[in-house]
Amino acid sequence: MTPVRVALLGLGEAGGEIARDLVAAGADVRGYDPVVVPPPGVAPRIGESDAVRDAELVLSVNSSHDAPTALENALPGLPAGTIWADLNTASPGLKSALVARLAGRGVPVVDVALMAPVPGKGLRTPMLVSGEAADRYAALLTPLGADVTVQPGPAGEAISRKLLRSVFYKGLAAAVVEAVTAAEAAGCADWLRGSVAAELAGFDERTIDRLLDGTHRHARRRADEMTAATEQLTELGVTPRIAAAARDLLAELRDRENAS
Repeated sequence: MTPVRVALLGLGEAGGEIARDLVAAGADVRGYDPVVVPPPGVAPRIGESDAVRDAELVLSVNSSHDAPTALENALPGLPAGTIWADLNTASPGLKSALVARLAGRGVPVVDVALMAPVPGKGLRTPMLVSGEAADRYAALLTPLGADVTVQPGPAGEAISRKLLRSVFYKGLAAAVVEAVTAAEAAGCADWLRGSVAAELAGFDERTIDRLLDGTHRHARRRADEMTAATEQLTELGVTPRIAAAARDLLAELRDRENAS
């Protein structure tokens, strides 16, 4: 069987690990990065256009800021029929813009949302993919060891789900950092850590319903509570970013209820 020809644009931490795993799995890999030397087994190319000229699949693994530039630089050498897979954590709008830029060229765009950190997982990082060639993408990479789940819909659907999940995960992490920092200043960090751990251990889908319902139902009281919490953090010398945001959201819900 002829090896899959893959071009990697971006060979940093994520791209480098994926490239090494592709080589180990038997893929024919070429790559370009303006500042990183390709890993062993990856054929070095002199630019994006050179890297993609003979590839079946292009993996753009640079950054959301650089993704449009990488595509523009690759266009002169990008043959029809090649799959352009964007693995960057970019907005759904940017993914749609890539589709629009390639319209009429016979180059489908696959939106790849990496659903876990790449270091330590490489090609085995869970990938949620959408776009017209998502099934082809899965067919090419799954036999090489990739963990690919196809999300029906156009490019942008996959990253949309990742980013919506990030609002919770990263928001939760920020809340924990702020709360523990304040608890350390107040001298009760161990108590708070235990309390948070116990709450999280009991989470299920019913918890989500209770949070949604309770936040709306008790917005007035909770807005007052978070006003007091914001004041306490300020007194402790901790900038109340998350607490203040929660206060403002609750106040908005309270005012909306009063106006109805």
